[in-house]
Amino acid sequence: MTAGTNGNSISTPSIVYIVDDDAGLRGAISNLFRSVGLQVESFASASEFLQSKPLEAPSCIVLDIRLPGVSGLDFQGQLARSGIPIPIVFMTGHGDIPMSVRAMKAGAVDFLTKPFRDQDMLDAVFAALERDRKRCDEEQSTAATKALYQTLTSREREVMSFVTKGLMNKQIAGELGLSEITVKIHRGHVMRKMEVRTLADLVRISERLGLSSSNPVS
Repeated sequence: MTAGTNGNSISTPSIVYIVDDDAGLRGAISNLFRSVGLQVESFASASEFLQSKPLEAPSCIVLDIRLPGVSGLDFQGQLARSGIPIPIVFMTGHGDIPMSVRAMKAGAVDFLTKPFRDQDMLDAVFAALERDRKRCDEEQSTAATKALYQTLTSREREVMSFVTKGLMNKQIAGELGLSEITVKIHRGHVMRKMEVRTLADLVRISERLGLSSSNPVS
């Protein structure tokens, strides 16, 4: 675990990407983050960052609002459109209310005006890393659940769909033209393969996978 000075903790590895055209500031912030055990990579522009290959680990971007070429706000939009959900902490020496509102509405974790306190920056970055850690955990959990779902037969997926709609075994049997005992067996297979014990757990998994109750995903 890597702990922040405010008592927060995040799973390792984690990394902070700094994007700012001020080399002196990049160096100072890098030293600050390394002093609390964080990995750091820094870039002078948005294009430099895009040419890199981000690590598959909880991460965040500390981003200057004013950059050469693409601005920080425009870069935030590019990342969103590209499906890159890295949390962003903005910093600027020229911030104003409209910029702050736009950045926060677009999902920024924080918006710090230079000069900022080291503790304010650390608090914002640890909050961003914790948000990304949770996202990574959720993605891993969903991937594992999808793998379990792929082990179901077509019939078992049909039964799972009806079960999560709240139908009883007798009703499912009528819908599928099966005997109740056959439905019960399929239902047992579904519960075992999906590694759940209760109907509520199965419903939550179905919702996590985004399965349509009327059209099971194949």
